Amino acid sequence: MIFQKGSAQVASLPAPIGGWNARDSIANMEALDAYSLINLFPTVSNVVLRGGFDNHVTGITGQVETLMNYSYGSTQKLFCIAGTAIYDATNPGVVGAAVVSSLTNARWEYINVATTADNYIYLVNGVDSPLLYNGTTWLAITAVSAIAITGVTTTTLDNIQLFKNRVWFSQKNTLKAWYLPTSAVGGAANLLDLRSIAKKGGYIVDIGTWTLDAGYGVDDNLVFITSNGEVIVYSGTDPASSATWALIGVWNLGSPVGNRCLVKYAGDLLIITYDGLVPLAGALQSSRLDPRINLTNKIQGAITDAVNAHASKFGWQVIYLAKNNAILLNVPVSEGSSQEQYVMNTITKSWCKFQGWSANVLEIHKDDLYFGGDGVVCKAWTGYTDNVSNIQTNVLQAFNYFEQRGVKKYFTRARPSIFTNGSPAILLSINVDFDTTNPTSSLSFSPSSQTLWNTALWDVDVWAQDTVITNTWQGITGIGYCGGIHLTSSSQGIQLEWASTDIVYQTGWAGI
Repeated sequence: MIFQKGSAQVASLPAPIGGWNARDSIANMEALDAYSLINLFPTVSNVVLRGGFDNHVTGITGQVETLMNYSYGSTQKLFCIAGTAIYDATNPGVVGAAVVSSLTNARWEYINVATTADNYIYLVNGVDSPLLYNGTTWLAITAVSAIAITGVTTTTLDNIQLFKNRVWFSQKNTLKAWYLPTSAVGGAANLLDLRSIAKKGGYIVDIGTWTLDAGYGVDDNLVFITSNGEVIVYSGTDPASSATWALIGVWNLGSPVGNRCLVKYAGDLLIITYDGLVPLAGALQSSRLDPRINLTNKIQGAITDAVNAHASKFGWQVIYLAKNNAILLNVPVSEGSSQEQYVMNTITKSWCKFQGWSANVLEIHKDDLYFGGDGVVCKAWTGYTDNVSNIQTNVLQAFNYFEQRGVKKYFTRARPSIFTNGSPAILLSINVDFDTTNPTSSLSFSPSSQTLWNTALWDVDVWAQDTVITNTWQGITGIGYCGGIHLTSSSQGIQLEWASTDIVYQTGWAGI
């Protein structure tokens, strides 16, 4: 093959702050998007290495499948449930003795609730008696316990919600909801039967509250979502009085995924469904006709694949992390051993994928993110090390014709502008003409020891430094009509922010 050399040109591409795009054709993505974006979080101006995690509590027996934050005034405690026991996971270190034992399973739902008597966490799992914790003691709730519930078999209650000063439950595998007297954690349970409302049948999967004005008031609504995707919405205070209680409506959405499929967000209610992550306000207006209202619209292809492959597995959950302006959707790729998180920046609505956090369950404690894994509770999005392991990134930016479609290009050099406080291992290459394969070269990184102020030995330890920009030209090779920057990195304990990339290429090449 003979080539005729053309003129060199330089283009500058911002980092893919538009985020992961798993919806559009690979040949028709915006320049700011990425075909894949793993372990780099898109912000308003660059993409940054996600935080790592530290083992917070170790030595737990079994998979941690529930985390609970007990919050009363300035008192906050973190509890975890693994195997058949509950443990106090508030303080870091090796776990102590179980605070509750002889449970049937570790998959519980809970709320914080206060009465004039005390402040509690209330939890149910649909098999064991509900448990009530007042900051000191744990009480199993039966029909004859010190605080009792009558009118329903308490071991059948499998979900719980607080609405208008009443504790609400759903009864396992039924369309029956039960509620207690106002400002009470015990007493006679009263039935709200949804069997005459839910035309598709099924059972109640989850209960949530939906606040139209993003505040607490008369605009609060109680939401039931059924296994067949019906959303049943009520408003009012006393279900026994038609004057103060009304059915707002029944809508059809995609079937929910997982038992932890709801989360409050900015006055709205987000639901994990087969259609994606759906904001309730927009969904009820579109009635499934407009997929663009889904927060996961831009990664719809990935959501569809994940749901089809893993919908029946335990671990699906959505959580809002205000501290990092992020919504995290936990995806159980392999139950109990391998999970991924699809993560959205709540400011830009841009997505990425996290790998390396083996999270069965996510929880917020003291504004920080924690997850439960195999025998461990971890504090997440902290530092830049995955416990003792490197954080690996992999990004393929959208393919770009550089405003010259139909013209073959020879890509020769690239210069990424990266802010870092160390020397991460970075491999930069270019993929051409929609080739999405990963680079064949492997990355290795050995961390150096860097020490913080007030903990180091003078003239002995290596000081950690502030971030500085590195923008060294690197050789790349690729011949094609379009190209996509492929960046991989490996690092530990090092901050990394990617701002842009300059690319040198030649045009006017012809082949014979």
